[in-house]
Amino acid sequence: MLESVPFASLQVNPFTMMGKDLMLVTAGTAGRWNTMTAAWGTLGYLWEKPVVIAFVRPSRYTHAFLEAADGFTCSFFPKSYHDKLIYLGTHSGRDGNKTEAVGMVADVVEPDRITFQGASLVFCCGKASKLKMDPRLFLDDSIEPMYQGKDYHDVYVGFVTSVYRDQ
Repeated sequence: MLESVPFASLQVNPFTMMGKDLMLVTAGTAGRWNTMTAAWGTLGYLWEKPVVIAFVRPSRYTHAFLEAADGFTCSFFPKSYHDKLIYLGTHSGRDGNKTEAVGMVADVVEPDRITFQGASLVFCCGKASKLKMDPRLFLDDSIEPMYQGKDYHDVYVGFVTSVYRDQ
């Protein structure tokens, strides 16, 4: 069961959480939402507040939900969910109910903040900023090859409004 915890009480490794363990970025309302698997993201402190920074390509179905919403969640799961997260990252919500296909059940933790039963850690965020990734500003030549289709991410900075942990 998820319980609210102060963000300052967390002891996590952001390098494994974001780069290895995968997360679900979810936006929308209790009646209409979409989620996507992400491995790229950042936890930190910006503009005097704790933030989550999520990277979402405009081609992703979740992008439209992020555009319309005032916030989003980033949800993390136990390792036993890895195959489900891979499935959710390789199938589009445009084509059907992908969460139902893997047996995941949505859970509304706050108004317009959606996560899923089984989540071990959830960051609820209010959108603070959106930046467009500009390839002209890449300083390292190893970045551009990650964008074969020129589908550059939009960068969503979310102020962390609450954190939930499975207790």
